[in-house]
Amino acid sequence: MVFLKTILVILLIYYGLKILVKMFAPKIFGYAAKKTEEHFKEKFGEFVQQNPRNEERVGDVIIDKKPSANKTSKNNTSEKVGDYIDFEEID
Repeated sequence: MVFLKTILVILLIYYGLKILVKMFAPKIFGYAAKKTEEHFKEKFGEFVQQNPRNEERVGDVIIDKKPSANKTSKNNTSEKVGDYIDFEEID
């Protein structure tokens, strides 16, 4: 009889926890998502304050390409788009 009582208590606790998790999991995940969003906004705000967009940083590559007046010749390969960078493979 004690064995059946133990099994019954275990099953009641299992199903009770299962029901509680179904009820409170969306609220817990919503709270966690909100906190994560606030954390990312805070970090992004720090990043924007440290690196303003209007000043150039060392190592930035800027390619200025003026639109051509003659739109009919799309295969013109003599247009200068940017500098050629030769990458070397490092072992």
